[in-house]
Amino acid sequence: MPTQSFTAPPEERRWYVVDASEYVLGRLASRVAVILRGKHKPTYTPHVDHGDHVVVINAANVQLTGKKLEKKTYFRYTGYMGGGRIKTLQNMMAKEPEEVVRMAVKGMLPKTRLGRQMIKKLRIYRGSEHPHESQNPVAVTLTDTTESLGM
Repeated sequence: MPTQSFTAPPEERRWYVVDASEYVLGRLASRVAVILRGKHKPTYTPHVDHGDHVVVINAANVQLTGKKLEKKTYFRYTGYMGGGRIKTLQNMMAKEPEEVVRMAVKGMLPKTRLGRQMIKKLRIYRGSEHPHESQNPVAVTLTDTTESLGM
């Protein structure tokens, strides 16, 4: 039986809510990336965006292991000579924990136009409130992605 390749995106994308306070940052990011890519669906095709929308709440309470809070650094370059800027994870978590989660998930998506399209379906909020109740998001546990998503 030949492998099927699905070209048309699904007609309706589902919405999921994930509570980040229950998970370690890397495990949360990898499982959210699976949902954004659509790998939990039987119609997954690598070159098509079949993923669903994900709302991550309580990003400020995400768990970290080891001494990452003090030792992990984020580097960016401004484009000017001597323009390297370094931030520690501790500073990032204090000022912008949403960006820490976003960068972790983005690192697990493809580095192409398709990956940039997928990251737009991710919404991250510092607290437990979010404005997406009208989409009827389903609360999901990420222990086993396929079983918890009803597949």
